[in-house]
Amino acid sequence: MAITSVLNSSCNLYKNTINLLDALSDSIPPIFLRLILAWEFGEAGFAKLNGTNWFNELTFPFPFNLVSAEVSWNMALYFEILGAFALVLGFATRFFAFSLLVLAMVAIATVHWPEHWSTFYELFTGYRVVDDEGDGFGNYKLPLLFIVMLLPLIFSGAGRFSLDYLIKKRWR
Repeated sequence: MAITSVLNSSCNLYKNTINLLDALSDSIPPIFLRLILAWEFGEAGFAKLNGTNWFNELTFPFPFNLVSAEVSWNMALYFEILGAFALVLGFATRFFAFSLLVLAMVAIATVHWPEHWSTFYELFTGYRVVDDEGDGFGNYKLPLLFIVMLLPLIFSGAGRFSLDYLIKKRWR
């Protein structure tokens, strides 16, 4: 009888915990994703704002090669800074998350992708934060993680603690 009581109590505790986590699932995870991504993209944008344009040294993939390096620099700078503020506020989250995803994909293709690779092992060698060896196998880990982190915001939105939620609620 005591074992049954302990099992029932444990099952109830588990169910209550799951119910609480379910209730918080559309508010807590998105805000943490938004805040960490805002920090990372904002930091990159402000570094560009206070730095010199090094995009002149790069070859961008089509169609981004159709605009000058100066235009690309300014687009990246402003999307990173405005996107960071928008993510913090949860405003136009899907738009800015998608824009930042495109930015991260262009960064991978232009800067972080391996210069050469002939095997999957060599390709996976580029899954790192920094190319300390200078071996040409790239360093696409961070932008790839940013892409994965942006996907829930694109598909599910900013969550309950956002301007998007308030706007949606107001104009239902």
